[in-house]
Amino acid sequence: MLPSPPLALGGKTVVSAGNAAMVFYPRMAEEPVHQPHDKLFKIGFSDPENAAGFLRGELPAALAEALAEAVDWSRLRLEPGTLIDSQMRVSSSDLLFSAPVGETECLVYILFEHQTREEPMLALRLLRYMVRIWEAWLKSHPHGTRLPAIVPVVLAQDSKTWKLSRQFASLFAIHPGLEAEVACFVPDFRFQLIEFATLTYEAIRGTPSGIMILRTMKAERSADWFAAPVWDEPLLGILPQEILELLMGYILGADVDKGLFESKVNSILEVALRTKAMTIADQLRAEGLEKGCQEGAQEALGKAVITALEVKFGQVPADLALTINKIHEVARLEGLLRAGLGAASLEDFRRQM
Repeated sequence: MLPSPPLALGGKTVVSAGNAAMVFYPRMAEEPVHQPHDKLFKIGFSDPENAAGFLRGELPAALAEALAEAVDWSRLRLEPGTLIDSQMRVSSSDLLFSAPVGETECLVYILFEHQTREEPMLALRLLRYMVRIWEAWLKSHPHGTRLPAIVPVVLAQDSKTWKLSRQFASLFAIHPGLEAEVACFVPDFRFQLIEFATLTYEAIRGTPSGIMILRTMKAERSADWFAAPVWDEPLLGILPQEILELLMGYILGADVDKGLFESKVNSILEVALRTKAMTIADQLRAEGLEKGCQEGAQEALGKAVITALEVKFGQVPADLALTINKIHEVARLEGLLRAGLGAASLEDFRRQM
């Protein structure tokens, strides 16, 4: 098992899983999350209970049946780390968990893709990540003589189905007639592909939190924000406050029609849930307004600094203007405005930045 300290999740500490492990990879907990879909997926499925519920329902039937006998899902635990290449982190998330699997180790790598188009070489990228898993495993098992098996799983958020082959060997160009002779020299594996495009709302299985998160993310690609499954009252009513807030924020952040959103909230039949949803919506709107006002003040101050410099010294160099526009602290911008008004030259102003 890859080494890591116990992690606190939702106020509870997940205990060590022992020597055998089932694993799939996430972003590191300390790494900032910039994309709304990444934040929603990461917070929701970093909870081992949500992850276990999803995996039990979406792995291949034969494998799921075999794992049901071998895996202690109640001891699934989140591990730190990410395998995703830096340039792919805007469109991908991954998670790592461990759990006892009999006397040996089976690794399951889950890659969540937010891309709007398929990637022909996805299997090659998966192989690169799988090699990193084995390398990490060898570091924590220096005397190991046999590698653990890996079952790679890809969850695609695209609204269109992908036509790419799920077999790694299909990426190779082999001269016709030589397939049989070359096959033994070609590495191969198959990955499990779960596509939102073919997965109906009702077919999404797991915990209430996991189901509602995936339903909402499925709705995002088709802008079907007000579909009945996304506003399933029995499920929404039993969600933790944090998840309900995330879902509401995710929908509002998608720039939906605010009138339709308010109407949808007001149409919730269950009084307690309606009140809770309305309160959350009001808080989110207030936070958005406050953020917008702050960003407006920052932008206005930045322009004021540049205008003051232009009035005093003529055209402001592009690099200096860019540096000023990157500053977001209101107090610092106010200080720069005073410095610009009192500076004897642009060089004098640069020295005061």
